[in-house]
This record gives sequence, structure tokens and C-alpha cells, in this order.
Amino acid sequence: MNNIVIIGCGNVGLSYLKKLCLESNLDLNISLIDINTDHLKGEILDLEQSLVYKNKNINIKIGTYDDCNNADIIVITAGISQSDKDRLNDLYKTNEIIVDITSKLRDTNFKGIYLVASNPLDVITELVAHYTDHSYNKVIGTGTMLDTARLKSLISKKIEVLASDINVYVLGEHGNSQFVAWSNANIGLQNISCFLTEEEKEQLSLETKKMGSTIVKSKGYTSDGVASCLVELTLAIIMNLKKVYAISNYNSYYDVYLSTPAVIGKNGIEDIINIKLTKDEEEKLKESSEIITEALEEILPKELY
Repeated sequence: MNNIVIIGCGNVGLSYLKKLCLESNLDLNISLIDINTDHLKGEILDLEQSLVYKNKNINIKIGTYDDCNNADIIVITAGISQSDKDRLNDLYKTNEIIVDITSKLRDTNFKGIYLVASNPLDVITELVAHYTDHSYNKVIGTGTMLDTARLKSLISKKIEVLASDINVYVLGEHGNSQFVAWSNANIGLQNISCFLTEEEKEQLSLETKKMGSTIVKSKGYTSDGVASCLVELTLAIIMNLKKVYAISNYNSYYDVYLSTPAVIGKNGIEDIINIKLTKDEEEKLKESSEIITEALEEILPKELY
């Protein structure tokens, strides 16, 4: 049995739980940690009944931090209610939550892999790594994996090609300074410029960047997209799939967490893919690193670690 702990069972945490249970074929023990235990009781009962006809070996319970001792993966989605503002605006309040969570995690014997989906994503992922003193390869943020999925979906609709056959990555910050590495984008080894004009690429980049706010304005929050990313990462780790995703990882050159392609397997980040960027794209990656670093240093000045 694979042991998973979900810390923070709001919209994202519950969406991840349901997708993992209903869409995967894993044998799972899942522990849920959240302050609203009464609500969780109903969610667990409802989900257990939906699994009756699925013939799955899944055990779900309201957990405690003791469950982290034997966990393979801890998924952190805890944070404050999402708004359509810049993700960095809510950094201080989210940091207080993360400080509380990680102080309890340090008292456990957890040796597995952290998956982080709390915003502002890149900053919080680095804070989790720092506060827990966990290996960088075992602290992974969903990062621009979500933005990449959003972009592929938009391109797929526009040119009528299956999204999974579109090879393109959004890199940098999961936020306003993100950018598309168009120079490496292709479909069937043909450069994507054969399918999209420069104006279309610029428009698609902008739509992707604003997609979170677009969804929040209409739905009130985002959940399914990032939850699907968490499920993908969970499967890649447990099944040792060695799949490549644009996730938030520690970049030694810029000395900060940001998103670049990485190989994900049983050890977490197995390898970093060093893709060749244009000079302009390199500048955009640097800009992302500076924005994330500036936000991080408001919470954790470099001289403190």
C-alpha cells in the first residue's frame, strides 16, 4: 500500500483526493489533515460510497501528523482563500500557515517526497524545503506544469491538434513573470511557428498568464487543473515513470525555486533537463528568478540561511 498524507483539504486538496481515488488504480492509504474535521467526515463518507463499484483498495481517514512518519508522499495544498490578485500579495498570511505546518512536520520521521501546491507557489515551495531541511530533489512544486497544461489546451483548440502532441513549456514563475519557451516549441518535430503567427503566440501567452484570474472571476476558485497536476506527479513518483514536467524546483544557478523541465520518478526529481533558450528567454528566466527571490527575501533574508 502507498501512504499519502494531504495537508489542507480545501478546494484543491479535495479535488486532488477525488481524482486520485477515482482515476488511478493505486492501492492507497490516504490521511487527511485539516482544521475542518466535521466537513471532512462527510467528504470521506461520500467518496467511500462512490468507490464501491470501482473495486479499488483505498482507505481514507482523518489523520494526524503521526501519519506522516510512514508516508511516501505528503501533499501540501494549505493556504488562504484564492483571489484574482497577484499571488505574491498573500504571501505573509500563507507563510504563517506553512510555518505552523512545517514545525509539526519536523517532529516526524518523514523521509518521502513533498508535493506543494500552495500559492505563491515558487516561494512557498522553497520555504517548505528550508523549514523542513528536506532534500531539494524531494520538495517539488506544481509550478508552471499547470500553466503549460493551460497553454497546450488553448493551442489545441486553436489549431485542432491533440494537446498531448504539442511540445511546449511555460517556464519561470507560476505567476505574472512566467513566459513561454517558444523557441523550443514544436508539433511532430515541426517548429510551432509553422502553425501560429507571432501575434497568435503573444495572445496565447497572455491568455495563459491570465487564465487563473479568468477562472477565479467566473468560478470563484481554481482546483481541477492543479489537482490533475498533483495526480500526475503522484503517479510518476509511485510508479517511477520518469516523466518530464515543468515543475518548480531548486535552480542552483539562480539560487531559487522556479520552473524548468525535470524528470520525475521514485526519488522525486531524478534529473533536470537543460534546454537551450534564446537570449530573450534567458532574460525572462532571470527576471522570474529575481521576482521570486525578492518575494522570498521579504520572509527569509538570505543571511538567515
